[in-house]
Amino acid sequence: MQSWQLPEHIADILPDRARHLESAKERLLALFRSYGYELVHPPLMEYSASLLTHIDAGLSLKTIRVVDQISGRQLGIRADITPQVARIDAHLLSANNGINRLCYSGSVLHAKPEGFLTTREPFQTGAELYGYEGVEADIEIIELMLKSLQIGNINNILLSLGHIGVFRSLSGAAELSENQSQQLLALMQNKDTDAIKKLVSEWALDGMWAKAFSLLPSLYGGREVIDEARQRLPDLFNVNHALSQLEAVCNAFPEQTVHIDLSELRVDNYHTGLLYAAYGQQSHDAIARGGRYDGLGKHFGRSRPATGFSFDLRRLTGSFTEQRKPAISVAYQDLEAARDKIDHLRVNGERVIIDYGVECNDNSSRRLIFENGKWEIQ
Repeated sequence: MQSWQLPEHIADILPDRARHLESAKERLLALFRSYGYELVHPPLMEYSASLLTHIDAGLSLKTIRVVDQISGRQLGIRADITPQVARIDAHLLSANNGINRLCYSGSVLHAKPEGFLTTREPFQTGAELYGYEGVEADIEIIELMLKSLQIGNINNILLSLGHIGVFRSLSGAAELSENQSQQLLALMQNKDTDAIKKLVSEWALDGMWAKAFSLLPSLYGGREVIDEARQRLPDLFNVNHALSQLEAVCNAFPEQTVHIDLSELRVDNYHTGLLYAAYGQQSHDAIARGGRYDGLGKHFGRSRPATGFSFDLRRLTGSFTEQRKPAISVAYQDLEAARDKIDHLRVNGERVIIDYGVECNDNSSRRLIFENGKWEIQ
């Protein structure tokens, strides 16, 4: 292997793509700022326990670990920024008992890629709201997520909604053990109805609960799914509360194409309620995902309601476009004479490159020349 080769699923970002990435990031952070979200920059590496690898098996498998040569303790390279932001809210911003709106944009590293064509170094970008448990906060975050995708020129967005609270309420009422709940949750994610029926039969669950679990994978479709679920699922307070939250989100976006799936539960262990994802017209996987994760901060000493979303900025910039003027070139021998004019152009956002008489990687179609007693662009 050549010494310059990179590991699999790791790649350099070349000039055009890097420029698109930074331009999109700049516009997104400006959007987040307009909604009151303040930027934070958590470190790339922490003690692995702080990254919550001890409570989330999926996150643990993603996390690359090394030994700290200073302390001898185990360090982890972050695979998800959300736990870090929860730590910041719990400790560094603990003086504020009200709402904290925080956003971020930075690289994370995965031990293995999530898909055959995906990178192991996503550029995770997102926004999170701490300190308010009402569905209004979820609606605010979803609106921000949809507007973020518009910056990436993602059209005909499909908003996918789910709620882990429905499944967990049924699991609690049926008195399932944690192990049973995890087994059933895995089958729900695969929509394996036959396997679900077989499993609940082996457990000899009460007929009402067995029927409810077998029904969940079929409860998907448009907004009408909410009424269908109310009619067919057991009349439990937490189930009805979850369905009311889904209805509130649907009502908040009357023109938005919405898909509801009560068995779409692809979550991290820390999610607790409403789940949402956004799909583009040509995307088979979600471009952005989010959800509610109340209480995540308790692992850092302060339990708080929270909701947020994130996405890989690299994926978003695949459709990102920007209008960019061609560069202005100036001959090297004119550099000193044109210095004031060059500085003025650069301050006003123009790209001025020095022509040394050698071909460069930024071919300019405009040139700065001295004509009629003044410097002009031709």
